[in-house]
Amino acid sequence: MIRITVQVDGMMCGMCEAHVNDAVRKSLTVKKVASNHKKKETVILTEQDIPDSRLESVITESGYTFLGATREEARPRGLKALFKR
Repeated sequence: MIRITVQVDGMMCGMCEAHVNDAVRKSLTVKKVASNHKKKETVILTEQDIPDSRLESVITESGYTFLGATREEARPRGLKALFKR
């Protein structure tokens, strides 16, 4: 399992988070996705890596700004665990 943390600019509230989450779910094959507008990030759990170009396309098309992404091996442990480090 891969944990991709995407830095996203432009999210201002919970509705923005939901909008980004919906765009990711509709466009990419993911196990889980959670956004946090205060941290300006979207965390994705997926079986296969997703190229930055694809992530940027989905984020940009949903009206937000893609600032970059980092990856690490992860085991799914629930949505709360996604944002803990």
